[in-house]
Order: sequence, then C-alpha cells, then structure tokens
Amino acid sequence: MFRRHKPSTPEHKKDFAVHGATLPGPQNDRRSFFNLSQLVLSAGQLRSPPILRHSKITYFEVEILDAQSKRQICVVDKVPPSSTLLDVKHKFHKACPQWNPSRIGLRLERNGPYLKDSVSIQSLAVSSIITLYFTDLGQQVFLTEYSGPLLIYLLFYIRLSSIYVEEESTESFRHPVVHLACFCHCLHYARHLLETLFVHKISGGHTPLKNMIKGCAFYWGFTSWIAYYVNHPRYTPPSFGNRQVIFAALTFLMCEAGNHFINVALVQQNHSGNKASFPSPTYNPFTWLFTLVSCPNYTYEIGSWISFTVMTQTLPVGIFAFLMAIQMSLWAQKKHRLYLKKYNMGALRKTAMIPFIF
Repeated sequence: MFRRHKPSTPEHKKDFAVHGATLPGPQNDRRSFFNLSQLVLSAGQLRSPPILRHSKITYFEVEILDAQSKRQICVVDKVPPSSTLLDVKHKFHKACPQWNPSRIGLRLERNGPYLKDSVSIQSLAVSSIITLYFTDLGQQVFLTEYSGPLLIYLLFYIRLSSIYVEEESTESFRHPVVHLACFCHCLHYARHLLETLFVHKISGGHTPLKNMIKGCAFYWGFTSWIAYYVNHPRYTPPSFGNRQVIFAALTFLMCEAGNHFINVALVQQNHSGNKASFPSPTYNPFTWLFTLVSCPNYTYEIGSWISFTVMTQTLPVGIFAFLMAIQMSLWAQKKHRLYLKKYNMGALRKTAMIPFIF
C-alpha cells in the first residue's frame, strides 16, 4: 500500500533557511508591501532637511572726530557691513542736524584724502570700531570764496609791473581814497572769513562743485575788475572830494558793524535753543533793525556795497552792488516767507530787506 509522506522535518526547514529560500505566496507579498509602507512613512523625506543656522551679523561702530581738535563729535553705532559711507553721513546728519550730508567730509587720517560716498564700511574696518575725521566742507567753500578777493585786491593794490605800466605806477600820486578803499575792502572780506570760522553755523547744504566754481568766478572776477580801476595810476577821486569819501566810509563801517552784530544775534539764538520766536532787538542799537525787516544782515550787506560805490565812485563797484542787491533780495524774500509761516509775523508788517519798501 501507499505510504503517507510525513511532513517536512525541522531539518528541511533549516535547509530552506540556510539557502535563503522563501515560500512563495500572496501572504508574503502583502507582508513585504506592508513593511515597505511602514518604512517610507517612518522615514519621511528621503533626505533630511538642512539645518537652518542664523548667521550672526557683525555691526560696526563709527567714531567721528573733529579733524582739527580731535574732539569726539558723535558715535554712529549698529552700522551693517553692507553700508556705504553715504549711509554713515545720513546717520551722522540725524545725530547732528546742523551739518547736511553733502557738507560732511570724512577721512581716515586727519590730513588724508576725503573718502568717496560709495566706499564700503567693511573695506575700511580693521576692527569693530572705525575712527573717521570730520571736516565741514561747507565752511571750506566760503573760505575759498572769501579768501580769493582778499588776496586778489592786495595784488592790484601793490601795483605789480605785470598789471600796470611800471613808469606810471612809480610816478603817479595815490589819492587817500585809494588807501581807504583797500582798507575797507580787506576789512569786509576779513570779517567774512572770521565769521565763517568762529561765528557762523550754516544750516544749508554744501554748495556743489559746479556752484562753488561759479561763486568763486563771480567774486574773484569782480574783485579783479574793481581793484584794477580803483588802484589804477590814472584813477580819479570822487566828485565831491573828502566830504563824499568820509561820509561813505563812515556809512560803510556802520554797515559792517551792524552786519556782524546781526550775525552774532542769530547764532546766539540758535545756541540758546529758543527757536519758537523771531530774534528780538537787544540793547545793541544795531539789532533794532529786527523790528523793521526780516533779514537785516542782507540790509547791512547791501548798505556796505552801496557806500563803497559812493566812496570810490567807480562803475565796476556799482554793477557789483546792483547784482548783489538782486541776489540778496531773492534770498530775503525766500526767508521772509518762511519766517511768516514759522513765527506768524503777519501782524508785525515787516518787510523782507528794505524797511517800509521791500
């Protein structure tokens, strides 16, 4: 009879396991698919996402010193490395509003070249603290414009042989008004230079290079024209003689004094911080003009040039005084409108520059 085959012994199963054999069947397929699904779900993304690391930005601290006295003016902190020198100038302007960014000149060394606005702060940094030296470029513009006429007039006054004929220069007699005119002209521009250095704190922006060249050409050119005629060996004195000269010279000196005291009064008001009211006259009689006009400094300036025209009685001085009057009238009108809005001076019935007229 047939014998029933016995099921496989454990040895057979062991042999299957050793040879890596698997039993085919749908059950094993389902189990493999289930294990693969669990692996995918538990693993998530095949590649682990990169770890986000916040980069630490190093900010710079810019210390700004005065180029002349080495005194610290301010410290501009939290300056990003990507900032330029122009960004530092704008922050400097916020800390010190009296200096416009276009007037600010910054250097790495006191006597070194001025740095360009496009220079990166990171390129200047040796450490986290950057020291820069400040120079007021606006002040340098006025010093250039005013020092030129002072020197040019003196060159014509000594009568260089290259300007005038040598024989006429040595033989001709100089009228006293020639010496007086030289004194008054030098006094006028010397006052401007000293006030620029020690009195004025100009609030406007620095004059661009093109406008600075125009200003120097205007002042220097007219000074050469005026000085040539006043110091010429054939110069004729005024028609009414010494009476005309003395009267005009005294008026000139009074206008120069008044201009100076008005500028000092304006600066003292800015330093005191009292900007809510228009400057009022003081015990100084030169400041009483504040009750009549908004810009008495322009009034005195025009008075100086008109009196200088009468004293010398020359056409170039008259043309220069006329052009200066037109320019200053425009400035006075602009400031007068600002004062009317800021200080509410409509009820005072002030004029801009000339009392009761303009």
